[in-house]
Amino acid sequence: MLYALGLLDTGYRFGGRNPEAGLDCSGMVAYIVEQVSGRRLPHNAAQIAERTRPIAAGELQPGDLVFFNTMQRSYSHMGIYIGDGRFVHAPSSRGSVRVERLDSRYFKPRFDGARTLLAAN
Repeated sequence: MLYALGLLDTGYRFGGRNPEAGLDCSGMVAYIVEQVSGRRLPHNAAQIAERTRPIAAGELQPGDLVFFNTMQRSYSHMGIYIGDGRFVHAPSSRGSVRVERLDSRYFKPRFDGARTLLAAN
């Protein structure tokens, strides 16, 4: 989670996988997961969703992943939950890595589920 906050204000770049070049949403998540755990994830939100375990929104813990339908298709955007109803994401070509609220007017109706990298107990 602290690693994600360290990327705030990093510029957006479609296909970007590292902070020096810029990051897109799945590139940001894949970069953070690899830095923290050594685990490599694909650079695609839908493919990351396939490789993670679904959890109820009420079970979200910092470090879990949140997914959104922002392009009329499931898992088209994602971020990392940081607690207190907030998540870090790389929003679009018009922005940089920032914190948003899950219950915002934009993201609440587009929420597509929560997933965790942790194995089931």
